Amino acid sequence: MEFFGIYTLANDAVYDQLVALLNSIEVNVSPDIPVCIIPYNERLDLVQKEIKSRKNVSIFENWEAIQYWEDFAHKVWAVHPGARSSKISRNWWSSGHLQRKMCVFNGHFNRFLFCDADSLLMKPVDDIFEKLNAYDFVFDDWIHIKERTEVPLNIPLLEKSKIASEKNIRPRLHCSDFFGSKSGLFPEKDLDLYKKLLIEDGEIEWLTACWDDAHLFNYLTWKSNLALFNFTLSPNGQERTGNCANSDPFVNINNILYNQDGLKPIHRIHYMNYSHTDFARLCQGEDVNICYRDEFLYYRFFKEPEKRPQQLKQPNIVTKSNRLIQKLVKKIQIALA
Repeated sequence: MEFFGIYTLANDAVYDQLVALLNSIEVNVSPDIPVCIIPYNERLDLVQKEIKSRKNVSIFENWEAIQYWEDFAHKVWAVHPGARSSKISRNWWSSGHLQRKMCVFNGHFNRFLFCDADSLLMKPVDDIFEKLNAYDFVFDDWIHIKERTEVPLNIPLLEKSKIASEKNIRPRLHCSDFFGSKSGLFPEKDLDLYKKLLIEDGEIEWLTACWDDAHLFNYLTWKSNLALFNFTLSPNGQERTGNCANSDPFVNINNILYNQDGLKPIHRIHYMNYSHTDFARLCQGEDVNICYRDEFLYYRFFKEPEKRPQQLKQPNIVTKSNRLIQKLVKKIQIALA
């Protein structure tokens, strides 16, 4: 077992984002740190080709672990109150594979960082691995400040049941797009117990949304009661920064982003709420409205600067019309289904 490494979740659909992430790791973290890609699905032709050009990147091949987490998630989500909603069949979560990122706890890195593929790393991650000397989970997100309806755990229900107070719940809330942890924290015997509690004892109602991997992850970290640290709650103000491309202001210094307030180094920029199609079109030279797109293009074409679009152009009226028609047809097909 290797001592530490980085995981991500990807397939060919997010190829451009994956290449940008891998390049940012090589430039800003280390060219030698091992990276393991968990397959989102079997569409991996471009991913496999990319791996052949990188000595330190591999594919996660423990399909037994992948299937275990798939089964675990589908069985518990099937009893969630939201699963009975007529809208759930039209929700992409019901056919998604984001729960596969939980395979990191069955992987070959003793300690690891998981980072969503739609991110760029901006600095070394030594501080994360150092925190793992004292904690079992390390996060860097702000979900704990969101409204009650937007956080992973059902605060009103937990308070009403006298299980925990909001004051105690909020510091343990977290996302699943970026976290450090250790292998083996969720042995199968514990997961079997949690599955029983979720399905038979109704604890699935502790989760506010259906088919959300972050909500399931929050349940597991809550039940395990293992030590957790979130940089956004650090007593050291230099460690509290933003990370979202579409909401947080950053300053670019030599293609590395810093928190605008205080020029504090950030761990990563997360391009959440942008589709992989947006990035594919951007890389093909289309003028797509993505915040910090120049930074993305820098890392995407870091090893192939000659292929970077020299000028971004708006799509013509025919292209726009065809896309609108395709969007309407898709909506009709979903409605009929």
